[in-house]
Amino acid sequence: MSERVAVVGGGILGAAVAREILRRRPDCGVTLFEKEDRLASHQTGRNSGVVHAGLYYQPGSQKAVLCRRGVKLLEAFCAERGIRRVACGKVLVALTDEERVRLADIEQRALANGVPGVRIIGAGELGELEPNVRGLAALHSPSTSIVDYAEVTRALAADAVDSGAKVLLGHEITDIRPGNAQVVISARTAAGGEEAAFDRVVVCGGLQSDRLAEMAGDDPHPVIMPFRGEYYTLKPHRRDLVNGLVYPVPDPRYPFLGVHLTPRVDGEVLIGPNAVLALAREGYSWRTVSMPDAVQIARTPAFWRFARRHWRTGIREVAGSLSRRRFITAARAYVPALRDDDVVPGTAGVRAQALDADGGLVDDFRISIRDRVVLLRNAPSPAATSALAIAEHIVATLTSGEQPGSR
Repeated sequence: MSERVAVVGGGILGAAVAREILRRRPDCGVTLFEKEDRLASHQTGRNSGVVHAGLYYQPGSQKAVLCRRGVKLLEAFCAERGIRRVACGKVLVALTDEERVRLADIEQRALANGVPGVRIIGAGELGELEPNVRGLAALHSPSTSIVDYAEVTRALAADAVDSGAKVLLGHEITDIRPGNAQVVISARTAAGGEEAAFDRVVVCGGLQSDRLAEMAGDDPHPVIMPFRGEYYTLKPHRRDLVNGLVYPVPDPRYPFLGVHLTPRVDGEVLIGPNAVLALAREGYSWRTVSMPDAVQIARTPAFWRFARRHWRTGIREVAGSLSRRRFITAARAYVPALRDDDVVPGTAGVRAQALDADGGLVDDFRISIRDRVVLLRNAPSPAATSALAIAEHIVATLTSGEQPGSR
């Protein structure tokens, strides 16, 4: 009998893993479980769509290695499937001399990671690339691009289905019970409960990854904290304010990047995101509150350790969330011509931020194995960019049976 593999999670990572299993093992029986009524409902379908080139990441880290591999695989997949991808380029804009110094370190990381064409440019050349952007200098990454990750996810899942996979929407996993010979999965559906046994399970649960891991008997840490990122969008007649991606220079003192401007493949231009604590795992507005989720946050020591370190940042992010003027002022530092009435409220996403027990941010990808269950415990940006490479890594682990490194 062929091996039966369950994949939990219908975002881009789950779809990529299901497809990759069948590319390597066409005889496997693969079932993809997704609790919503469509794929890519949460992080995958609510991000900015940037295909990251690999500028920031520590050379040799999983982020760096899998991002660069993932870019190549994603570009080839989009070309093969006719999925639109726009190489709009990206500038990291330095507003101060201190930020200009930091650009040099980012450039060295990018070059060590093999990012093509990246270089520091002066204010004059920045003005040629982005006439409405002001800064002392910038790091230019001409190969950075944008794509619709929900469209990519649907195409990946279609490939998996064509190869024999089953995709079960509306199936919320309620239990994962590993045993010596199999793993039993229980799911809640509109029609009631279902139960099935599998030889192996891969969990790509995103915002629910820690809860699913505990079901499988894994450690409680890292724990997921939901941070909502809110966007404004430029009105159509002002979309020409930027030509490509306009980003700030990352500040290592702060856990989040800050407001930036992001064109999308559908023509929209996003401004944001901020980062405010969401009071529900899938809380896309201040009005969405889950008492169980809020109580869990309040009872999590790791969160309070994190909050003590970054409370000033938290106050600033909440202020930006509650005041459009304050939010747009942050973006106007880079695009002085931007006016308050140039924007309308946009979408929001929730980031699954993993925290270790000491309250530290888990920065790199983290994968663990519990018996016959492979758990993707942390998949921060650039996870969508890296999805096909992460899938290769996970499926190689399934094939070899080896424990992957956790970094």
